[in-house]
Amino acid sequence: MDDNRTSSHTVGFLTIGERTAEQQYAQTFLDSFTTVEPVAFGSIESKEDIAKYDLLWWHRDAPISEETLPEDALSALTAYVEGGGGLYLGLYALNAVDRLGIDPHPPDHVEATYVPNHTFGQQPAGFLIKTRFEESSVFAEFSGRRVHTQRSRKQSAPRLVYRDRVPRNGDVLASSVVGEQDRPAENSIIAWSPGRGRVFGVGQHLVFSELSEPYEDTVKTLVSGLVSHLGNSEAEKFSGRPKTPDELAEIRTELDGDAHRPTYHFAPPANWMNDPNGIVEYDGTYHLFYQYNPAGPYHGSIHWGHATSDDLVYWEDRPVALTPDLDGPDKDGCWSGCTVLDDGQPTFVYTGGSGGDQTPCLARAIDDSLDEWEKHPGNPVIEDIPEELGILSNDQWNAEFRDHDVWREDGTWYHLIGTGLEDGGGAAILYTSDTLTEWELVGPLLVGDRHEDGPLWECPELLDFGESQVLQVSNYDKVVYFVGTFDGTSFDRRADGTVDHGNYYAAQSVPHGEDQYLSWGWIREDRDGAAQWDAGWSGVMSLPRVLSLDEDDTLRVRPTPEVEALRGHHQSLPKQTLSPEDSVFPETSGSALEIQVTFELGDAEAFELVVGESPDGAERTPVRYSCENELVVDRSASSESKAPSSNSQRIPSISTDDGLVTLHVFVDGSVVELFANERESLSSRIYPTREDSTGVSLNAVGGDVAIHNVDIWELDPAFSPDDGKLAYQQASPTNSGMD
Repeated sequence: MDDNRTSSHTVGFLTIGERTAEQQYAQTFLDSFTTVEPVAFGSIESKEDIAKYDLLWWHRDAPISEETLPEDALSALTAYVEGGGGLYLGLYALNAVDRLGIDPHPPDHVEATYVPNHTFGQQPAGFLIKTRFEESSVFAEFSGRRVHTQRSRKQSAPRLVYRDRVPRNGDVLASSVVGEQDRPAENSIIAWSPGRGRVFGVGQHLVFSELSEPYEDTVKTLVSGLVSHLGNSEAEKFSGRPKTPDELAEIRTELDGDAHRPTYHFAPPANWMNDPNGIVEYDGTYHLFYQYNPAGPYHGSIHWGHATSDDLVYWEDRPVALTPDLDGPDKDGCWSGCTVLDDGQPTFVYTGGSGGDQTPCLARAIDDSLDEWEKHPGNPVIEDIPEELGILSNDQWNAEFRDHDVWREDGTWYHLIGTGLEDGGGAAILYTSDTLTEWELVGPLLVGDRHEDGPLWECPELLDFGESQVLQVSNYDKVVYFVGTFDGTSFDRRADGTVDHGNYYAAQSVPHGEDQYLSWGWIREDRDGAAQWDAGWSGVMSLPRVLSLDEDDTLRVRPTPEVEALRGHHQSLPKQTLSPEDSVFPETSGSALEIQVTFELGDAEAFELVVGESPDGAERTPVRYSCENELVVDRSASSESKAPSSNSQRIPSISTDDGLVTLHVFVDGSVVELFANERESLSSRIYPTREDSTGVSLNAVGGDVAIHNVDIWELDPAFSPDDGKLAYQQASPTNSGMD
């Protein structure tokens, strides 16, 4: 071995025909620190022909035709990997994962060349490493998550990435960064673990021609990590997909140290979560499905995640329920929908995305745990969008036609779909059916005013409160509701309101006793994309809420009382008069709290309940109620970081009870979820940077405030009462599913 070589591994360098200039550079680069031998594909007839190599390196900058890959060589390569060998697939070689039996999903974005311009094209490019994997042996030598590996996106370098599709069996280890701009949707480094082997695929930003400082050292560090990992049969293996509940539990533990991550609000095991979907109570168990991207903490490649609970407090991860099909009507995403019981069988009605089309699809549960689902072979169940209605379109979608609320009444299925109309505002379109598979258009149930009610309605649902009904929609800004009556074909609107005035979106509800519903919503992040990537997760589910309708057509909203099971240490403050000179600092503090305060403003200008407060007041978030009946969450000093939003959020008018105001506030990591007089709610996000920003205070502004009662509880984490493990993590691995 050359004295300068730092690796003892022997690498077989795979080629087809004559080596290209790029391949020659790659082989020479590898040979500078490890032993490399050329291996022609045509010379491989069995696994024994390549068994002597610690790993195989296939780097190809030209497309691969079907006839250039002999079946004997492919079979030998597959057997080599499954038997414990290591394989590197670079650039176009990554496109062979399906033929090698490694993954049925090859990259969906293949760009043969890139023509740079004078600004963007000349910036350095490289990899955006996922937080979960930055300490792995592959990336451990790097000091950050953003690693540049080449001078620019070279005109001659191909790019192969998973962009709208994700690998079926692999882990996304890194996406892309160009200059200072993160490209999380360009999934560029993938790891698989077929059999006893290890496979890495790198689809872009790793070329070996024209290497220069500082990229040469960076590339050598990366390639050394790849060679070391692939060549070491004892190296840790990436779990890949599918993910069992136990594997999802392990992922959760990797994010335990994040102070912004909630401990009793449901969050995804990692990566991205948005809308609640298909919530259903089935055989005494609540099933929460949700929009989930297994590739990373960004919106894209949408699957349906799954969690269950027996008590609305302790949740268990289950295998992912829906994953896009390679060539189906949902190949670009399994978007939002609902669950119905069709002759007792749980059935999903969801939106499939394919190309520019959004169409309704069905899937039926094939086991009682609702882990396994079979898609309807006749999907989609509505193929033709009603063009006569003038439905909105955009650059991505031929028609904005998605999200489903389905129910059965008097032998007829009713089906609402969210949309917007070119000549109106947001709309909920009504269909009816006898079978769930053949639908007849009735027409718009309700069309809103574009300026008052929003241009597009998502996630419509009709809630039945007996004499009155409520249509609840998300209007691209917030969740709003309309009170009226439904006669089977139309909705007579007589009142309206806002469900939540903050980051709450895409609400979904299930019946809960007489004239009540349980409802959940997605509490969106309020920090930039880079911060979400660095955290490794994005999105939180609200606490389950109880909805009821008052006689004055006001939707009453309050947290479900089951959450009280988490209450720990309790502090109660006596009735008192609070003056501007005498702020109250309760002893109870923390980042997982429940606070109830009832007060009367008196002659004061405002009352403040402050959470997330540091001892010196540098970080603090006042929840301020003013004499104008306005409630404001003031985030101007919530964080010393520039990544979160510092905009204030407000409820413009609070209805009081004879002058009394009761605030019910839940603090959970970065979540502040508050309820005012059980009539209004506001869900906010704050991201303090300091460990000591956990204080609570009560303040009067410009006069005296009469405090009637204050109760503060420290809330325990959502641990399983049976075995002490995080309930999010303790489901038994009875089935495998796609992560």
